[in-house]
Amino acid sequence: MRPPRWIIPRMSTSPSSKKVSPIVYFIGFTAALAGLLFGLDVGVISGAQIYIQRDLGVNDQMIEWIVSALLWGAVVGALGSGILCNKLGRRRTLLASGLLFAAGAIFCAVAPNAHMLIVARVVLGLAVGIASFTAPLYLAEIAPQSVRGGMISMYQLMITIGILMAFLSDTFFAGLADGQIPVPKPNHGAGDFDAMYLESFILAMATSNEAWRLMLGMIALPALVMFFGVLFLPESPRWLLLNGMREKASTVFKKLHLDDAEIAAEIREIEESTKIPQKGWSLFLENAHFRKAVFLGVGLQICQQLTGINVIMYYAPRIFGMAGFESTTEQMWGTVIVGVTNVLATFIAIAFVDRLGRKPIMFAGFVVMGFALLAVGTIFHSGIEHNPALGYWAAGALLLFIVGFAMSAGPIIWVICSEIFPLAGRDFGITCSTGTNWITNAIVGMTFLTLVNGFGPGNTFLLYGAMNVLFIVFFIFLVPETKGVSLEHIERNLLSGKRLREIGR
Repeated sequence: MRPPRWIIPRMSTSPSSKKVSPIVYFIGFTAALAGLLFGLDVGVISGAQIYIQRDLGVNDQMIEWIVSALLWGAVVGALGSGILCNKLGRRRTLLASGLLFAAGAIFCAVAPNAHMLIVARVVLGLAVGIASFTAPLYLAEIAPQSVRGGMISMYQLMITIGILMAFLSDTFFAGLADGQIPVPKPNHGAGDFDAMYLESFILAMATSNEAWRLMLGMIALPALVMFFGVLFLPESPRWLLLNGMREKASTVFKKLHLDDAEIAAEIREIEESTKIPQKGWSLFLENAHFRKAVFLGVGLQICQQLTGINVIMYYAPRIFGMAGFESTTEQMWGTVIVGVTNVLATFIAIAFVDRLGRKPIMFAGFVVMGFALLAVGTIFHSGIEHNPALGYWAAGALLLFIVGFAMSAGPIIWVICSEIFPLAGRDFGITCSTGTNWITNAIVGMTFLTLVNGFGPGNTFLLYGAMNVLFIVFFIFLVPETKGVSLEHIERNLLSGKRLREIGR
């Protein structure tokens, strides 16, 4: 799963050799913390669910609901973010998401039962959905042109880092709970009763089946860091101009150390771009060519989620257990390796998407993913319980799948979705594709264990592998190559009636 590379407003395109102000990097890092929290909340449930199941005594179906609750919350958050951003502004919407992240994490940590935990995960999902919409939009609107692409890429990279950090945190607490990591003894003086009591309480929780409460609750700390950091950020100048606050927008640009000529050019470009009204719904009803683009964006997001990536992200320890890694420690470290592979392989897409093009990388990615999951399914069918060595082959195939996804479908489907919609319907098109992503994600999260229990792990992975093979056909016949083609040219080709796979020519 990846957030949208939100459409970059058409601001000044002239290159600047000026040194970028440190405040720009502070703004970029603070806003990108939303991506880190996104990744933490998505990844943490992978290791926590083992202890949730032990502590609360819930079955696999309830675990599916706990996992997918965040995703259904994200659907609502993402679809409602456009209204919040327009009414409150980008900065205040980010502040709201930070508070929701913190409140949701604390709520998860103290949830007395599975049903309240589901409610808490829905609250976290609202935060994730809002952040996935607002943070890339804010970065695109406030970052200078010379570093804008890097800022948005950093946000996406922070998501994969957040997932990895969640896996590492889960592994640490799992080590404490299972006695694999020595427990430090409290060392306080006689007058430090309160501190000693609190530390003893935390250690007692960390070394029991309630370790999941610390896994989920720790996310409140970076959420509060993000909230207080955003307090110092300026509002998006584009939003200020849209709401008639020209002087305040100019002040923001001055804080970014732009000179008067650059400020005038930026304001002129924003004002020109805002003259094109968004009429997505009416355009969807009236124009069959635009409808084709919307359906293509929806189809791309369904493809991304049905590759099976979040099956692994949400249930990695369980999958490693199926592969014969019986101890919790082995399962958790296998999950960490998945996270490391995901981060490193993301750089492949960053390096080659504008050199080789979208379709060649996507074709290679689907071939790798299809082969890897078909191999996993075949290994599970071959009697893995009688041959432990096969477990390592299954683990290797899973890591190969992660490489295939991270270098292709993860980032590139978002790139294509940001390019195929005409400007007048771009907000509508990206909203539809983003909502589809979260809905399909939630369906995947709440059906995997049911599929495994009903059809077996081998058949389940063969099913996902076969879908990746089918997606190759989808990309060959329907998806355009958009490398090196302007958005205006793509728009003209689409609205003139060219076939979808030809609109990038």
